[in-house]
Amino acid sequence: MPIALFALTIAAYAIGTTEFVIVGLLPTVADDLNITLPLAGLIVSVYALGVTFGAPILTALTGRIERKPLLVGLMALFVIGNAAAALSPSYEPLLIARVISAFAHGVFFSVGSTIAADLVPEDRRASAIAMMFMGLTVAIVTGVPLGTWIGQTFGWRATFWAVTGLGVIALAAIAALLPNTLTKAPPARLIDQVRVLGSGRLLIVFAMTALGYGGTFVAFTFLAPILQEITGFSAGAVSLILVLYGVAIAIGNIAGGKIANRDPVKALVGLFLAQAVVLVLFTFTTSSQALTLVTLASLGFLSFATVPGLQLYVVQLAKQHRPGAVDVASALNIAAFNLGIAIGAWLGGVIVASSLGLGMTPMVGSILVVGALLLTLLSGALDRKAETVAQLA
Repeated sequence: MPIALFALTIAAYAIGTTEFVIVGLLPTVADDLNITLPLAGLIVSVYALGVTFGAPILTALTGRIERKPLLVGLMALFVIGNAAAALSPSYEPLLIARVISAFAHGVFFSVGSTIAADLVPEDRRASAIAMMFMGLTVAIVTGVPLGTWIGQTFGWRATFWAVTGLGVIALAAIAALLPNTLTKAPPARLIDQVRVLGSGRLLIVFAMTALGYGGTFVAFTFLAPILQEITGFSAGAVSLILVLYGVAIAIGNIAGGKIANRDPVKALVGLFLAQAVVLVLFTFTTSSQALTLVTLASLGFLSFATVPGLQLYVVQLAKQHRPGAVDVASALNIAAFNLGIAIGAWLGGVIVASSLGLGMTPMVGSILVVGALLLTLLSGALDRKAETVAQLA
C-alpha cells in the first residue's frame, strides 16, 4: 500500500476518536461545566447531526475543489474545531466547536474513500478503502479508552488538545504525502440526493439504519454514568471497559460482514432480534459487575455487526430503484447512522431526566431496535412480493 494511504488512516483515527471519546467523558464534562447529564448528552447529538446534514450538503458544495487542497482544508477545520472545544469556557461554545468538527468529519469520509481507491491499482481498491476505515475501528478500540483516561486524569480539555495534536499530524501527513494529481469525480448534486430520498424502499432501509444503530446509543451515550452510578465501577475502570467494548465492536464488524454476505435481510432480522434482547437484559444486569461486562461485550458485538449488512442492503436496493445514484444512497445511509446516534443520544437524555432514570435507557433503546426489526421484516416481505410479481410477468 502507498505511504500516502497512511495519512488518510491517521486522519480517520483522529476523527473516530473525537466522535466517540465524549461518551467516556460525559460525567467529567457535566461536572466541570456544571450542567446536567441530559444536556451533556446533547454534545453527542449535535455532533452526529452535524455529520448527518453537513456531509451531503458540504460534499455537494465542495465538489469542484481539488481533492488534496480540500482534504488539507478539512483537517485544518478539524484542528480548529477541536482546539475550540479544548478552549470552550462554557457549554454553548463547546456545542459550536463540536459542530465545526462534525462538518469536517462528514465531508472527509465522503471524499476519503474515493481518494483511497485512486491511490492504488483497481484490483486493490477495496483493500485501500478498508485500510482507511481501519483508522476508525482502531480509534474505537484504543483512541476512545485512551482519550477517556486522559480526560479523567488531566481534565476533559486535555483530551481535546490531544485530538487536536492528532489532527495536526494528519494534516501534515496529508500535505506531505498525498500526490497533487488526484483525479476528481463529478461533483455530487443535491438533486441526486433528493431523488434517492424519494424512493420509499430506500427510506425504509434508512429508517432501519437510524433505529437499529440509534437504539444502542440511548444507553451507550450514558455508559460512563451507568457503569459508575449503577454498577459501581470506578471512573478509572471505565476506560478499561471501553477497551473491551471496542474489541467487541471490531469483532462484530468483521463477523457481521461474513454473516450478511449471502442474505443481508435474513442476517439483519437475527442480529436486530439479538440486539433488542441484549438491551433488555442490560437493564437487569447493570446491578452485577460480572454480568455487565458480559452484556456489554455482547452489545458491542451486535451494535456494529449490523453495519455491513445495512450498507450492503442499501446498495442492493439502490441498484434496483435508483441505479444512477448508488453512491449517493450509500452516503445517505452513512448519514442515517449519524441521525440514529443523534436521536438515540437525545432520547437517552430525555429518559435520564424523566422519572424512568438512567437505568431504563437500555430498555428504551431496545424499543427502537424492535422498530428496526419490524421494518426489516416489512422490507423483506416487499422484496419477496416484488420477486413474485417479476416471475409472473
